[in-house]
Amino acid sequence: MCCMQMDVKAKARSGPSRQRVTLPTNAVRPPSGRDAPTPHRFLERLRSESGYGALTVALDVWAAVWAVLLAQWLTPGPVGDRNIALYSWIFVPVVVVILGTRSMYRRRLDHRFLDDFEPVETSVAVATLATLTIMLLLVPPFTPGQVIGEYVRPSDVMVRIWLCAAILIPGVRLIRSLAQRYLRRRYRFGSPALIVGSGPITHQLVTRMRQVPDYGLHPVGLLDDSRPTEADGFDVPYFGTIDNLEIAARATGAAELILAPSTVSDERLARTAHEAQNLGMRVRVVPRVMDAVSGGAWVEHLGGVPLMVLCRVDPRGWQFAVKHACDRTAAGLGLLLISPVFLGLALLVKLSSPGPIFFSQDRIGRDGKVFGCLKFRSMRPLDPAKDDFELAAGAAPGGVEGVDRRTRIGKIMRKTSLDELPQLVNVLRGDMSLVGPRPERPEYVELFEMQVRRYGDRHRVKAGITGWAQVHGLRGQTSIADRAEFDNYYIENWSLNLDFKILVLTVLAVLRSAED
Repeated sequence: MCCMQMDVKAKARSGPSRQRVTLPTNAVRPPSGRDAPTPHRFLERLRSESGYGALTVALDVWAAVWAVLLAQWLTPGPVGDRNIALYSWIFVPVVVVILGTRSMYRRRLDHRFLDDFEPVETSVAVATLATLTIMLLLVPPFTPGQVIGEYVRPSDVMVRIWLCAAILIPGVRLIRSLAQRYLRRRYRFGSPALIVGSGPITHQLVTRMRQVPDYGLHPVGLLDDSRPTEADGFDVPYFGTIDNLEIAARATGAAELILAPSTVSDERLARTAHEAQNLGMRVRVVPRVMDAVSGGAWVEHLGGVPLMVLCRVDPRGWQFAVKHACDRTAAGLGLLLISPVFLGLALLVKLSSPGPIFFSQDRIGRDGKVFGCLKFRSMRPLDPAKDDFELAAGAAPGGVEGVDRRTRIGKIMRKTSLDELPQLVNVLRGDMSLVGPRPERPEYVELFEMQVRRYGDRHRVKAGITGWAQVHGLRGQTSIADRAEFDNYYIENWSLNLDFKILVLTVLAVLRSAED
């Protein structure tokens, strides 16, 4: 290992020419360090989000300090008596430590504010109880003859600290999350990443990084024993074999290394991972059995051998029975609450054009069973002579196909997704769930199962009114392969918390113009 590192460093000093490595012309070359002006280096560090953890800690401390100040200001009476004001500051380090134990300062891909809300609120509550316990041990009791009602108790201050912190800390994190997403989408903030590999998985990684800037990763180079061909479709600079890692890292300023499945031996990949860590890079590894790995997997050790323990979500287990019961209950309550809107839309559809109020279309649900998926009719009747349509290759059916036959009320319903409301009746019947893969027509299912990898695995669960793919923008005539990928991720990582998150994101997505 040491010999290999000395050899790599010697090669880096000798220059690319001795390595027979020609740096690609489109490779990112950051300033060398000495010649680069300080403001430019600062902006580069800011753009690569190198201080993510420190910034998050600082913002949490700032919010906690304001929570204590506001609580002391809102507490009537002499807060400084018996050092209660002084001891209440213990809350600030305690809440930061508890947030740290909940891994709230670890950088994650595509991390959303909704992922932070529950652990932050729990951490604030636990920190409040811990601080109150410490204060009860430190604050001296009342002396005989004192009128207790005229003095402040530790609990008076801590209840106000809890309320203020429960609003301020999540609020500051929400602002930081929104600002980070804006900078990533508008100004391409994020970390440059090198990828080891050149196969289909590598191509998928590069595509996802570019399609979803919220991940905060930008591919800047490839390393592999075999050079990618033009047929592979890569437009990322190729830096040669993994022996050139240090050269590529310094040429691109890469802060991340992703090890994808490749022909490189495991022993060499392990040495490359250690070398990258010595260079200060974060290393991420794509498991070779990635289709079987869910978000709930964890690592154990048998002696010195790491073992990844895989979790399995059973679509026929008791968890999904609870999910389906919750779905039906929520659908029934939802129909009751929106009944005025439901009836109003039904009347408008009836008056808009000749035809039925509801439109029922055969769709494939759980275990390949066909059911009639309900919608409010949004189009005038079909004229076969004028309205012929052929789906584009590689795209999913949906949206406006062929000639636009939407009525006025139909356009509004499509834009706001109100035409999907009758599917609550499908949920009550047990044909669908509130959240799940969107159902497709039988004729397309047969085609996609032959052409798209793991497409048939979507039918392990009931179809849904909304899904993980839809809240990521995969609506209308978008890639069916991408939908299958996101749908299978949802199934293998399902939880009631994930369902709640998707429902909240669906409400936000409906506020934007989209066609399903």
